[in-house]
Amino acid sequence: MLWDDFLNSYWRDWRTSNRGGDKDKLMDPEWLASWLKLHSLQAELPLKPAELDQLQQLRSLMWAEVQMLVQVHTVNRATLEQLNRYMDKGPAIRQIVWNDAGLAEISLLPQRADWTQVMAEIASSFAAALVEKDTSRFRICENPDCLWVYYDDTRNRSKRYCDDKMCGNLMKVRRFRARKKADTE
Repeated sequence: MLWDDFLNSYWRDWRTSNRGGDKDKLMDPEWLASWLKLHSLQAELPLKPAELDQLQQLRSLMWAEVQMLVQVHTVNRATLEQLNRYMDKGPAIRQIVWNDAGLAEISLLPQRADWTQVMAEIASSFAAALVEKDTSRFRICENPDCLWVYYDDTRNRSKRYCDDKMCGNLMKVRRFRARKKADTE
């Protein structure tokens, strides 16, 4: 999904508490180019400082909202209004297009190819998730070194980590070592 891929563009070294390993992928032109391509978005690279600042502000708005959702499961109306302001700047036209299977579908085609349009698309993706999905399923990975944002689509809503094989196993090992250490003291 566009919104969570963008939100997780601030990468934390999930294996260690060493904050020196964190990096903002929005500052990496190669990552940005592949991210734009992955989501069929167009904008000029490299980012200008003002554009980077605006993207980081949008990401901060979204991060704050997800942190609140995890606690109270209720969408903040002020956040929706801020997302509207981003979406207002990204006009799109409805058009019938044919997908890879040859079936007709209605698509919204962006009218611009710039970072303002990209932010409108991100805001739209996030707003759709907030109003159409079950907000109690928004999660932040319980690995305190990761904090990856994801949507828990498991049947029993019990997913605790962004990836059970990576963060889940790491946290299991940490708990095991802490128990062993406590037993020897």
